[in-house]
Amino acid sequence: MTPGPTFTTPLTEALGCRHPVVQTAMGFVADPRLVAATTNAGGFGFLALATVPPGGVAAALAAVRKATDGPFGVNFHMFQPNAREVIETVLARPVRAVSYGRGPDAATIRRFKAAGILCMPTVGAVRHAVKAVELGADIVTVQGAEGGGHTGAVPTTLLLSQVLDAVRVPVVAAGGFHDGRGLAAALAWGAAGIAMGTRFLLTAESPVHPEALARYLDEGDPAAIRVTTAVDGLPQRFVATAELGRLEGMGVAARVVASLRHAFAFGRRAGMSPAAMLRTAWASAVTGGAGFSATVMAPNLPVLVERGLRGGDVAGGLLPSGQVAALIGTVERCETLIGRIVAEAAARLDAAAALKGEAA
Repeated sequence: MTPGPTFTTPLTEALGCRHPVVQTAMGFVADPRLVAATTNAGGFGFLALATVPPGGVAAALAAVRKATDGPFGVNFHMFQPNAREVIETVLARPVRAVSYGRGPDAATIRRFKAAGILCMPTVGAVRHAVKAVELGADIVTVQGAEGGGHTGAVPTTLLLSQVLDAVRVPVVAAGGFHDGRGLAAALAWGAAGIAMGTRFLLTAESPVHPEALARYLDEGDPAAIRVTTAVDGLPQRFVATAELGRLEGMGVAARVVASLRHAFAFGRRAGMSPAAMLRTAWASAVTGGAGFSATVMAPNLPVLVERGLRGGDVAGGLLPSGQVAALIGTVERCETLIGRIVAEAAARLDAAAALKGEAA
């Protein structure tokens, strides 16, 4: 295969990847196979460890290392029950980077950095980006409101400019990216690369059930992929499903009952006691600052997302998604996807450069 174009940016130099394209750590999606495929294609993959059961972190990391000798990272949250297991495991056998949202304190970040692990949090507000850098972040991923899962309210086009002006570390753009035009635009803005979740969810190496993939591909209206707080009390973007509508129509008492039922079901499958699952929900809410509603509703999320993504129940489950899903019509291999994005970006930037003329 003839080598295609490449871009050398502060992101590729820091992470050691060939292309400034990051696969985000989507729970139940960013598994060892997808991460290895992304890395082998020249991008940088993040392994989702928030949905790995306690005791399974080392095995998940080993599975990635068996499938690729390239650099990759892991994602976790401090409120998950195996957070300490994640920290100690990656410190013992370092990965290239860790990503997080509601993340570790400054002392833990210093431990990562001392081990040569880059800290690369995802933020949705300027103040969070500034705080992350103050705590020691080496790179910041900025997700605009178009992005999937938990998301903020400011569009990528505005938030990216704000953060680029506010911090002096490499910034990665996320939220609404799926092709080479997006990569070209992000680089022109001054970002060091792009991060994509939904686009990698819709790849041949994704573990998402075929019925769920078909539902994503059938959605042609970006406005129908909407934000709601009905699931876990925090703003989160989903493809519209019957279950999402049912949750939005529930009263508070009914949601509490549903959450308890889901907590017990998820806890049993993960080998957790009911008390441990409820403690995890509480830690999630306290860390996120969303209060009582997030505490009682948090257990809804993993059960219903797993049901939708891995079980293929597109009516009774949930499908987290960025609005960009409405623009994606095909499932591609990671190698094809990344190669196409980089080639398209090079062509767009060349075309833009050709527009420039010299003053007389």
